[in-house]
Amino acid sequence: MGRAKLPRKSTNIDMTAMCDVAFLLLSFFILAAKFKPPEALKVTTPNSVYTRIVPERNVLMVTIDKAGKVYLSFSDNNTAEKADIIDAINTSKNLGLTAQEKAAFSKQPTAYIGAPFSQLKAFLDRLAVPDGLKDVNLSGIPVKDSANNELIDWVRAAKSAFSSSALAMKIVIRGDNDSKYPSFQGVIYSFKKNDELKFQLVTSPVSVPSGTDLWQLNQKTNTKGAS
Repeated sequence: MGRAKLPRKSTNIDMTAMCDVAFLLLSFFILAAKFKPPEALKVTTPNSVYTRIVPERNVLMVTIDKAGKVYLSFSDNNTAEKADIIDAINTSKNLGLTAQEKAAFSKQPTAYIGAPFSQLKAFLDRLAVPDGLKDVNLSGIPVKDSANNELIDWVRAAKSAFSSSALAMKIVIRGDNDSKYPSFQGVIYSFKKNDELKFQLVTSPVSVPSGTDLWQLNQKTNTKGAS
């Protein structure tokens, strides 16, 4: 009796349905992606081989541009704390800020302060308008004179606001590579006056130069890890 022959089936796989699914997923991720907004303050940070990641939440960030002007900002997630901070500053300095002006600072993402108390009301009015600060020559927060270091009041208000909400405030300094020392000294002085002695510096990461002591240490560590 002859052996029954099994019918041969095609080895080709129809990928049409999978391609459709792949393009649908790709379209979804492209449309749903949230792109990072452009930086309001452009700063060229110095290079460093240190690779510790800067925190993104509960951050008080002081930015120093290449002209030595100082700006202050907070994390987007700290809306309640920012509201307490601007309320405290408004009360202590008797600025007469309106609810809209205070909301411009506390509710808008990437909001920063770049003006002395005497100009703060006008600054917040501009901040409330889209692109209101574009092409405006800001004077920054005064810090170079120890007798008129307004950053001390901002840090004090921030420290109180974060303490009330039981959140650990993280201090970060982001300075331009061409900024001058007096501004940095004034920033550090404001921290000391508030007993805030721990902070991180934002740098641009680079590879360790070959032949240096740190490079040799990394080579030994990598060799031990591989063995």
